[in-house]
Amino acid sequence: MNKLILWGILLFTNSIIAQSDQHFLSNFLLEDELKSGEQLNEFRKYNFSNIWNKTANEYIYGIIGEDHQRIRVKFLSINKNVENPNEYYVSGKSMIKDIVCDFFGIITLQIVNEVKELHFGVDDEYQNKGIKKQGILIAEYNFEQNAQQKDSGVFKGKLYSKWYLDKNDELKYDDIQSIPDSYCNNAFIGVWKSNSTRKEKICNWGDWRVPNANQDFDNGAGEFSVSEKYWNRGWLDIAHKNQVPNKAMVREKGGKKLKDWWE
Repeated sequence: MNKLILWGILLFTNSIIAQSDQHFLSNFLLEDELKSGEQLNEFRKYNFSNIWNKTANEYIYGIIGEDHQRIRVKFLSINKNVENPNEYYVSGKSMIKDIVCDFFGIITLQIVNEVKELHFGVDDEYQNKGIKKQGILIAEYNFEQNAQQKDSGVFKGKLYSKWYLDKNDELKYDDIQSIPDSYCNNAFIGVWKSNSTRKEKICNWGDWRVPNANQDFDNGAGEFSVSEKYWNRGWLDIAHKNQVPNKAMVREKGGKKLKDWWE
């Protein structure tokens, strides 16, 4: 590759990361360091869609607005664009309080970086599993809610995801370091813009933890937990779950299965 072109790519990559929240990225990486440059073109052949729907929805937590009102997000379909391998078409639903909206949009890959040293989990559990590569991706997302539905708007921002390649050259969701308290994956960090008022609110969600929330929001050590001042913003069920651990409260057997909120 022409050295001038390569230098331009590196400058572009560094510029994008420089615009990102460096403090968040450092915590997200859990002390891993990234290789210089980036490998977006090398990874165009892989399909990242499976890592964005890996985690059960009950462990995907989100906030909207400065008061950290709870938002729930569920992807119903994710399909790679056959004409542009860096784009993924997404459909799903969101819920704020009791209002459910459909949304459709695109995730666009911007950066794929490998880590300098592979990590193998607690007691090197994965050391002999044949892991070939590990890293992160940074993407942009833009999801438009159905304008005909109540209180609709647009989600936009950056997505950070961790992945690894296994011995069969298959792309996997990286939960190898899920034991540390601060572990988070699939961090969506951005805003929601109202269709009616055109005003923006912060809107972040992620797997296992809420990225870039107020410092007093999550007071959990071993698991996600919400400070009492936010309970009335849709988080009371999390408080109840943490106060009654190990499934001490169990529904009666034979009870009718409750529908999930997106059904």
